[in-house]
Amino acid sequence: MSVNKVILIGNLGQKPELQSTNSGLSVTKLRIATTDRRKGTDGQWADATEWHSVVAFGNQAENCAKYL
Repeated sequence: MSVNKVILIGNLGQKPELQSTNSGLSVTKLRIATTDRRKGTDGQWADATEWHSVVAFGNQAENCAKYL
C-alpha cells in the first residue's frame, strides 16, 4: 500500500461548505487557489493559477469549516 501526501499553500476561493451524510459523518468541501510564476517563451513572467478541489471528512471537516 502506498500513501500520497500533498501540501497545498494558497488562498481559499470561498467559505468552506460543511455538510453531513445520512449516517451523520461531517463532510467539508473547499477550493484552494495556488499561483506559480513562470517565464514564458517570450521571456516575460506570467502568473499561472491552478484551482484544487479538497474534501475533508470527520473531525478534519469540522475543523476546516470552523477555522478556515
